[in-house]
Amino acid sequence: FSPQVDSANAGRVLASDAAVFLKKSGLTDLVLGKIWDLADTDGKGILSKQEFFVALRLVACAQNGLDVSLSSLNLPVPPPRFTDTNSPLLLSGTASSDVPWAVKLEDKAKYDAIFDSLNPVNGLLSGDKVKPVLLNSKLPVDILGRVWELSDIDRDGMLDRDEFAVAMFLVYCALEKEPVPMSLPAALVPPSKRKPVSVPGSMPLIPSSTATKESHQSLPPVGILAAKTPLTQ
Repeated sequence: FSPQVDSANAGRVLASDAAVFLKKSGLTDLVLGKIWDLADTDGKGILSKQEFFVALRLVACAQNGLDVSLSSLNLPVPPPRFTDTNSPLLLSGTASSDVPWAVKLEDKAKYDAIFDSLNPVNGLLSGDKVKPVLLNSKLPVDILGRVWELSDIDRDGMLDRDEFAVAMFLVYCALEKEPVPMSLPAALVPPSKRKPVSVPGSMPLIPSSTATKESHQSLPPVGILAAKTPLTQ
């Protein structure tokens, strides 16, 4: 056990400590909630050492695009990646800035043409403008919700040119029957969004106050598409 999560050396991890630690994986709360539910087999809100390792394996599965399910536990996956590099347990994805972008140049040109045809404002498309394009793919709404969540990398409820390319890339993957990953692989993060370019807590690039207002009013599609299932705390 890392001392980060087992501060009392009791051989078990409380939900609150585990939540803080697992959040460093970069996965969404929805996915982390699912991981916790599968790992905490007796529902006591405490993980034993064995259960904690199950949670770590599931984090690794999600980060590598596999389904978060107990059947994925037997599949070979690299160790989970966390943003905290102080712990010997963890690997940090420091080399991600060197990974070539998965979106090919010729595909990017096609996605840019679709982006421009949707009349972006200040280089951004609101969720309302992207939603019809996503729905047009005829993919299931839960998949489209995940596509939106992964492509809105800066979480501003809008997509810029590069984020839109990520969304289109994921849609085409899904249409080819490839699974949409639970978290964005390093190769899919646009070079413009890679660290150290994007600093956590930096202001999203919204040029005017009207754009800010608009992004709060127009809910991104994930809000509409995933509304069927209540989010677990």
